[in-house]
Amino acid sequence: MISRFANPTRFMRFSAAALPWCGWSAAGVLLVGLYLALVVAPPDYQQGETVRIMYIHVPAAWMALSIYLFVAVGSAVALLWRHPLADIAAAAAAPIVAALTFACLATGSLWGRPMWGAWWVWDARLTSVLVLFFL
Repeated sequence: MISRFANPTRFMRFSAAALPWCGWSAAGVLLVGLYLALVVAPPDYQQGETVRIMYIHVPAAWMALSIYLFVAVGSAVALLWRHPLADIAAAAAAPIVAALTFACLATGSLWGRPMWGAWWVWDARLTSVLVLFFL
């Protein structure tokens, strides 16, 4: 079935039909999740209200890492098999992953200030995410 969508014309026809449904369902799930995380969830006994930052920080970090993997696979497919859709998909995902990585770094700093007493520490995990953002 995947080889059927390797044809750019078929893929664009399918994606044009699926995009409104996927977009509206993603927006609905995002709004419900934000409401549950930022309004309904109780504060933590140690972190207080700052724990709510984690409801933005952790999904942004996971999504950024998964999209980095998507870009790597798409770039490898474009290099090895010279498929035009793989190159387009990898290029289209790059600004999204940069925005998610920035959100991860910003929310991590906002959470780190009250918890650690510093906006930034040169930890290996933080520095590697910063290097990924620069890439």
